[in-house]
Amino acid sequence: IAADPTCKDIKVLPAWRPDKAMNVEKPTYGQYIEQLSKVSGVDIKDFASLKEALKIRMAYFAQRGCNVSDHALEYVMYVPAGDSDIDAIMAKSLRGQAVTREEELKYKTAFMLFVAKEYNRMGWIMQLHYGCKRDNNAMMFEKLGPDTGFDCINNYAPSAQMADFLNALSATNEVPKTIIYSLNPNDNAAIGTILGCFQSAPAGRIQQGSAWWFNDHKVGMQDQMISLANLGNLSGFVGMLTDSRSFLSYTRHDYFRRILCNLIGNWVENGEFPADYETLEEIVKGICYNNAVKYFGFNL
Repeated sequence: IAADPTCKDIKVLPAWRPDKAMNVEKPTYGQYIEQLSKVSGVDIKDFASLKEALKIRMAYFAQRGCNVSDHALEYVMYVPAGDSDIDAIMAKSLRGQAVTREEELKYKTAFMLFVAKEYNRMGWIMQLHYGCKRDNNAMMFEKLGPDTGFDCINNYAPSAQMADFLNALSATNEVPKTIIYSLNPNDNAAIGTILGCFQSAPAGRIQQGSAWWFNDHKVGMQDQMISLANLGNLSGFVGMLTDSRSFLSYTRHDYFRRILCNLIGNWVENGEFPADYETLEEIVKGICYNNAVKYFGFNL
């Protein structure tokens, strides 16, 4: 392959996804914290020491080219609590005791506020994806395990809490570059209006992520881009994502580009957008390539 001049070098950069350190309600939480203590060299016994361990690991990832995080959330919650409350919740889980739903939300809120501020300090992008109810078929979960096709859309996502979460970061000017994805297409408009509340330079700093998972089909992609065009800045959109664990998923980018061009072409034919081909070329190339290169700081 290296001898073929038509082939391009592929470089896969690491992404940071600390879900296991956030999922205080899971029975495996204590086991993971013990593992994190060993690899970070920090004796994790409270929330302050957990934050120190996470900073060390973030620095490790940054040294290897990472500047993107990813968080799988039930929804973007905001249930603030004091440090002593968070320490008590964490200690309870480390003892193997079940935490309440309210305790879970308080801990995850504190966790996400901390990492978001660190991402802003380090110049990282924060990706938030939510709206999925996982492992619905218990019988098949026992037979096949997780991530085997038995997840569905979750329609509970209080947009007010997501706005409050971003507002808490905005109050100290610590909102990082952020991309928000929902697996529920009914959330498109809510995300679009929330983005507008917290935008800052450069344009498109806070993004709605592309149609994904249950939505990465023609109608889902069209609906997401139409909503973004109606409520935000389509021309600043960073475009399609892919799941790099599956090589065949890269074909989604070609599919996405065809749908994008067809959508914009119909707007032009219908007189809804000027037939200014220089501007159209800039918009399409931006969404398909240039915006992502600039937004993520890729050295290409």
